[in-house]
Amino acid sequence: MLHPHARALLDLMIERGVPPTHTLTPTEARQAYRERRSFSQPAPPQVGLVRDLAAQGPAGTIPLRLYRPLGSIEGATLPALVYYHGGGWVIGDLDTHDTLCRELANGSGCCVIAVDYRMGPEQPFPAAVDDALAALRWVQREAAGLHVDPARIAVGGDSAGGNLAAVVTLAARDAGMPLPAFQLLIYPATDQRHDTGSTVANGDGYLLTRETIAYFNGHYHPDPAQYADWRASPLLHPDLAGLPPAFVLTAGYDPLRDEGLAYAQRLSLAGNRCTQICFERQIHGFITMGKVIDEANTAVALCAALLRSELASG
Repeated sequence: MLHPHARALLDLMIERGVPPTHTLTPTEARQAYRERRSFSQPAPPQVGLVRDLAAQGPAGTIPLRLYRPLGSIEGATLPALVYYHGGGWVIGDLDTHDTLCRELANGSGCCVIAVDYRMGPEQPFPAAVDDALAALRWVQREAAGLHVDPARIAVGGDSAGGNLAAVVTLAARDAGMPLPAFQLLIYPATDQRHDTGSTVANGDGYLLTRETIAYFNGHYHPDPAQYADWRASPLLHPDLAGLPPAFVLTAGYDPLRDEGLAYAQRLSLAGNRCTQICFERQIHGFITMGKVIDEANTAVALCAALLRSELASG
């Protein structure tokens, strides 16, 4: 059954006439996503340091935001999480995921470095992938100056960001780059064909709908032939062996639930250490909604605890 907090949120959005994302222009959708933060997200907690940075990418600079946890010693070398925000490769930015990154930094004791990658429709596939990989390379290269341990750099993200975290891990392995130490994949999009049972069962009425998925795909993957490219659909990569440990979080009422589970299963079958947990009563996007959905705070705490454990020693 759907969690009462999630049900109340969905009912309130209907009552207030909140327009579905797919009915808005990308500019309108981005603004609406930013504005919803104050209603659904907790107040941003204080952290030890916040600093805006820029990495050199294939098409210019990539904005980054670095968070050091509250209580960390200035100049101390910390493990790190390179984080890619969700939003269907069309919406979302450093501000929409600011609270979550602060929570993860404080809860894990890690330095979190959020990435503001290029998005569609202005910059379609594979622009986000190229920026995501360039950002990881930059953090690895600049680790000493960032006071980050290069052997303890994880990648993570939610939804489209979970897709990017999975893809850059595969790309790093295939390119012979240093591998991330851990993958934090929060309801990741792993197969752009979206032909699973959960897409049918949960494709209408639970915030992320089939129409909204089509809207995002149309703006970022305008050619359906791109769906078969593993950089769009990491589940379709022929070889998932030799990858770092992963945690895959899914939600029971999410259209992407089954493809997240399928990716976790393939990681395990390929010999990787992978844990998958489904928040059965939750909807897609819930992890940033801790002000109105209490299980979101449990999910954040779980992710932070796993980061702390996995990155505890070099």
